[in-house]
Amino acid sequence: MFCILSPKMIPMKTLADFKASLNSAQPATGLSVQLKSLWYDGKGDWPKAHAQVDHLSDEASALVHAYLHRKEGDISNADYWYRKARQMRPDLSLEEEWERLVLQFLNK
Repeated sequence: MFCILSPKMIPMKTLADFKASLNSAQPATGLSVQLKSLWYDGKGDWPKAHAQVDHLSDEASALVHAYLHRKEGDISNADYWYRKARQMRPDLSLEEEWERLVLQFLNK
């Protein structure tokens, strides 16, 4: 008996896996809300990415929220969310921060 997993069911363990999943029309099932937000952002859908974390106040979601506002160019709002996440705004490119966040949440 064989069990064939659809691409949506394959667990992602690496940044390369996550980036490859951006070719799909929908995010993989079972992603955390933070990873789902980063997935939509990786697809270029900032509003949908923001909607995933906009209503949440936990530190992990606040960190993704901060990144999204930094990407938007709203630095004062980003800094507010970095403070809520108990983090400093990183001195990284947006791409580097996105990758760091993806890895952080993949490894949780």
